[in-house]
Amino acid sequence: MQGSLRDAALVLMTGLLSGGAFAQAVELRTPQSFDAIADKTERSRALFVEAGKVIQSPRCLNCHPNGDRPTQGNDMHLHQPMVVRGQADMGATALRCMTCHQGANFAPSGVPGHPLWHLAPISMAWQGKSLGQICEQIKDRKRNGDKSLAQIHEHMARDTLVGWGWNPGGNRTPAPGTQAAFGQLVEAWISNGAACPPG
Repeated sequence: MQGSLRDAALVLMTGLLSGGAFAQAVELRTPQSFDAIADKTERSRALFVEAGKVIQSPRCLNCHPNGDRPTQGNDMHLHQPMVVRGQADMGATALRCMTCHQGANFAPSGVPGHPLWHLAPISMAWQGKSLGQICEQIKDRKRNGDKSLAQIHEHMARDTLVGWGWNPGGNRTPAPGTQAAFGQLVEAWISNGAACPPG
């Protein structure tokens, strides 16, 4: 009996460590599901609210901090060990992001990774902002790295660092839906006028 309990506990612990308990799939609505909204501006706003489920998830917000310290985890606690934004949003000289964050997730330690790991520029800080404020910020070329809406779509739909949010490993909850579904929502938001929700 003791062996059975130990085996059951081991299975449970393995599931927790692998993220099985956290990796619940949250679906995104398709752009077509908004076709019943006759007013194009209102449809655009509704599409952005749906895309906002991704934008306001911990997977995105952790890398868009409103300050010099990134956050981490599903609960968005301050990064440990203490690191700062540094030059070019890649950490301070003595502790660059890539010192710990290698080219891929490192399962034994739970440290996430990607070849381009870094913070979003401070001009694209999203934490503490409403979805409407984030939307306006995304469209503002003075704050978005001088990107057109087409370039914003490309970044959100195809950038592999953004794509990490759907394959975060460890006990991190993936971003809702898929990157492809998110990209379709962003594309439909743009094609319907790129209107922002109020607030």
